[in-house]
Amino acid sequence: MVHIVKIGNSQGIRIPKPLVEQAHLEGKELKLQLVSGGLLITPEKKAREGWEEAIEGARVLHQGQETLESEWLDTPLASDDELEW
Repeated sequence: MVHIVKIGNSQGIRIPKPLVEQAHLEGKELKLQLVSGGLLITPEKKAREGWEEAIEGARVLHQGQETLESEWLDTPLASDDELEW
């Protein structure tokens, strides 16, 4: 159970450690949102968080294979003569 506690001139809550661990909140900045009937607490996502790992994972997955970008770059350009204006 969580209670509101006085912290200086403010108030706060103490979240039990098992809940912090289950929600992966430890050491993260939190975002608070008012929702109907309560308060939603979520970890604040930083811009580009996790991009480096995703790019590295994609690079390893496609290592030694041509990517779609190569297909587009190697495609010959069509002339404008075929276009109707």
